[in-house]
Amino acid sequence: MNWKEYKQELLKDVDFAREYKALEPEYQVAASLIRLRLKQGLTQEQLAKAINTKQASIARLESGVRLPSLSMVRKVADALDADVVIKLKPRHTH
Repeated sequence: MNWKEYKQELLKDVDFAREYKALEPEYQVAASLIRLRLKQGLTQEQLAKAINTKQASIARLESGVRLPSLSMVRKVADALDADVVIKLKPRHTH
C-alpha cells in the first residue's frame, strides 16, 4: 500500500478526517515554503541566514507542526522573492 492509498484509508475515520482538515492550513504553508526553497536551490541553513534565524526554525516551519506568525511568513516570503496571499472563504454558501 502506498501513501496515497493509506491516507485514503485513514480519511475514512471521521475523527482523523476532521483533524486532518483542521491542520490543512499549516501543511499548505509548509508545502509552499519547501517548494519555493527547493526551487531556488536553497538549504534550510541558507534560508535561515537570509532571514536572520536558525536552521531549526526553518525545519519547524517546514514540518507543519505549528503555524508561523504572519511576520515570519513575510520574512520567508521576502527571502524567497514570493508574495504572501491569505484569504478567508466561507465554509458554506447560502
